[in-house]
Amino acid sequence: NLRNTHINIGLRQLSRRTIASSARRQLDNTVKEKQKLFQEDNGMPIHLKGGSKDALLYRATMTLTVFGAGYVVYVLFTAAMPKKPQ
Repeated sequence: NLRNTHINIGLRQLSRRTIASSARRQLDNTVKEKQKLFQEDNGMPIHLKGGSKDALLYRATMTLTVFGAGYVVYVLFTAAMPKKPQ
């Protein structure tokens, strides 16, 4: 029983040590650069100033929106038209 207690205490200390001393990845603070980029008056809309990823995300969103709106109109139109009896 003393051996199990000793093992449990050792495991608790080990787990505490690995959690407390786990190396966190240091991230560079890029807020100032991002502020300069987004506040720059270059005629670009704010949602495209992030670069090619923003442009791709914008195009995908607009494509899905247009196709989704078209599909909604199609479904509403087909639901509003009664089916012809055969």
